[in-house]
Amino acid sequence: MPNDHHVGKDRRILILGGTAEARVLAGRLLTNGCSVVSSLAGVTENPMLPDGEVRMGGFGGVDGLVDYLSSANINLLIDATHPFAAIMSQHAHAAAQFLSLPLLRLERPIWQAQAGEHWTHAIDMARAVELLPDNAKVFVTTGRKNLRLLFGRGDLRGLIRSIEAPAENLPQNWQLLQDRPPHLAADEAALMKQHGITHLLTKNAGGASTYGKIAAARELGVSVVMIDRPLKPVCPTSFTIDAMIDAVNQRVV
Repeated sequence: MPNDHHVGKDRRILILGGTAEARVLAGRLLTNGCSVVSSLAGVTENPMLPDGEVRMGGFGGVDGLVDYLSSANINLLIDATHPFAAIMSQHAHAAAQFLSLPLLRLERPIWQAQAGEHWTHAIDMARAVELLPDNAKVFVTTGRKNLRLLFGRGDLRGLIRSIEAPAENLPQNWQLLQDRPPHLAADEAALMKQHGITHLLTKNAGGASTYGKIAAARELGVSVVMIDRPLKPVCPTSFTIDAMIDAVNQRVV
């Protein structure tokens, strides 16, 4: 069982959030008396909000984050952003170093290719699009950004799933599905069969709520083009909420 009751109640914690894990963590810390502010970037309309105090919008770079951390009397910073939010993680690391502020990171473990899966790795969206073979029918779950790179390949077609609609108008050979996790493997397999998908283009976001597409691709023999995570500055990192609670304990006991 988690050992939440030791968490220091005198801590004022800023959680850089936007993930499901960040929401749960905020609730856990609040339940045990911590003062918690959750910061959301504000890029998603109608986001699922954590309990407690919430700050919406960017900080204005490292200097803005430093100013906020100082003025809000934050004494512990937790980076629980999406694994692909590299710039925010870089800013958090720089601001924490400048203020000599403790920084912890909560990050989902990466997905690992299993036996029977066919993965090709890409460093970014541009390379991923290059790796797709001619006339592939693709299930794209990389979000709404950088889709223009995909649309530049007129031979490709398929299904794009995103929580928010992309800014670009989709060409005729693409269909948009707006939906948010979780997605079960059986539903993902049915969706891929329905659209005749040959390739899955996704990011290694990790987590159980979106793993169903990976399991479905394995079942159907669908090839996966996997965009690997960007590098982030090194800091103490926990891969579960319980481990993060323990890490917070170690910072305050």
